[in-house]
Amino acid sequence: MRFLIVEDDKDLNRQIKQALEDSRYVVDAAFDGEEGHFLGSTESYDAIVLDLGLPLIDGISVLESWRRENIKIPVLILTARDRWNDKVTGFDAGADDYLSKPFHMGELLARLRALIRRAAGHASSEISCGPILLDTKTSRIYVNDVQIKMTSLEFRLLSYMLHQQGRVISRTELVEHLYDQDFDRDSNTIEVFVGRIRKKLGVNILQTIRGLGYQLIEEGA
Repeated sequence: MRFLIVEDDKDLNRQIKQALEDSRYVVDAAFDGEEGHFLGSTESYDAIVLDLGLPLIDGISVLESWRRENIKIPVLILTARDRWNDKVTGFDAGADDYLSKPFHMGELLARLRALIRRAAGHASSEISCGPILLDTKTSRIYVNDVQIKMTSLEFRLLSYMLHQQGRVISRTELVEHLYDQDFDRDSNTIEVFVGRIRKKLGVNILQTIRGLGYQLIEEGA
């Protein structure tokens, strides 16, 4: 899973980025509305954290521009506690959720997890496919109730596919959701990670669709 943080407070931006990375997500950061708008328009993200009081371009204008461009990425806006009208304006501009400053980082993480689950059509914090279960609260993977140890990249790949299960996902899409903007991306490495994941899972659930990509489906489906 890949997130974008658009927040001009460098300390807060860094704290959010660290908390997300500690939860094994990949994160890009922007510190003004212009850069944030550009990244949100040109990169693939699973959710965006957007402050409203940004330099260069304010957060509402950035959000309205994304929605005009038909960018449907879930957006959580950050607002000052006493600016209730910002919340209304944010929802009207296309926000999916809001959080008032100051906030607890645990709540921010929970709200982001909920956003990406809802965007993928999942209601529960636990997402399963056959014997595989992802606990989104703890970032743990289980097979037949046994926890499977995975590297951060392996976890991100399988987590993304569990959220998108049943859909054929191309190598390019996986790369876009696994690495940040500065990473030297190589879609050929996806095949290596898929092979490692298959070996660790020990079940025939992650299938290669020749010429198209990969699909996660239950055995026998």
